Amino acid sequence: MGRGLGRLPPWTIRARLTLLYGAVFLITGAILLTVGYLLVRSNLNVRLNAAGELSVRPPPHGAGARLDAAIWSSLRNELISSTLHKLLRDYIGALILTTAVSVMAGWWLAGRALAPLRRITATAQRVSGENLGERISLGGPEDELRELADTFDRMLVRLDAAFASQRDFVANASHELRTPLTIMRTEVDVALADPDASTDELRGMGEAVRETIDRSEALVAALLMLARSETVSVAEVAVDLAELAGDCVTDLHRRAKAAGVEIVTDLGPAVAAGDPALLERLLANLIDNGIRYNVPEGGRLEVVTATLDGRAEVRVANTGPVIAPDKVGVLTEPFQRVSRGGDGFGLGLSIVASVVRAHDGDLSVVAPETGGLEVTARFAADSRSAVPADRTLMFGRRGS
Repeated sequence: MGRGLGRLPPWTIRARLTLLYGAVFLITGAILLTVGYLLVRSNLNVRLNAAGELSVRPPPHGAGARLDAAIWSSLRNELISSTLHKLLRDYIGALILTTAVSVMAGWWLAGRALAPLRRITATAQRVSGENLGERISLGGPEDELRELADTFDRMLVRLDAAFASQRDFVANASHELRTPLTIMRTEVDVALADPDASTDELRGMGEAVRETIDRSEALVAALLMLARSETVSVAEVAVDLAELAGDCVTDLHRRAKAAGVEIVTDLGPAVAAGDPALLERLLANLIDNGIRYNVPEGGRLEVVTATLDGRAEVRVANTGPVIAPDKVGVLTEPFQRVSRGGDGFGLGLSIVASVVRAHDGDLSVVAPETGGLEVTARFAADSRSAVPADRTLMFGRRGS
């Protein structure tokens, strides 16, 4: 039975607002007209009584006085009744007419007020993974609907960045993983094609495949960090860049020693507001790059942290080959390297640039004429905590 009748369409916000406007006007109008009706009736009684007293002036003890008073009372009651009845009928007609007009006006006003909401809904229905660049861009006063539209636009910006990061991740991963997969397939095919392969040859094939797998895992980890740095919401906590830099120098000290690179540190107070994990990755990438591309052996790597003009900054400078000026601008793009030698993927500085952007910081990459690279990252300083002076000196001694 219920299925035969079907579901009634839901009340729209416009219909509910119109009903609310009409109900409020009806109740308010009824109250005002009721008060007016009572005031008219009261004034009418007072005025007619006063008029009757002035017009009927019989002798104090005459019979004619009682007769004239009775006639006047009857006429007064009939006049009051007919007048109030006509007034009530006019009031009710006026209330019905004005209520109908208010309902139509309410329907129109509700439509005008909800027009931005329909625009937001239409944009939300059109948006998909292919056209995330579309925006509502609602104008008008700074009201709740404008705030909703701006919030929706900001959400689309984040979604667009997330989708773009995902597409870049898939494209870059597929491009960079093609080479190690080809190497592994070649090693396996060569081993399988030789029925007389010795144990040493098979072990060599396994070691080559294992090394390629390790590189592939490192590449995937770097790509995931790059994607995270571009889409993560940065936590606003106090991060001691001097402490992080000291830890990174300690962790990479053995590698620097093996590469013949001398690390010199000057870790002054530098407390930034940001995400500790991302800032630690930034410092690790800068120091790792400084060691990796510091050729020939016997080079030098400087790590400096300081607070200047309300900005916490970290500077990493290394010696190395001379870099052409036109190469400096592209080093922060994914898979861009100074040289094709070494075991890097060209993602270190791109991750650094993404972390700096996520923190609304500034990044400076300079290639000195004498060779090498100098990278400086600046962030908003955080004054909620102070760095003890002895901590800076301790990490400076430990890192050098």
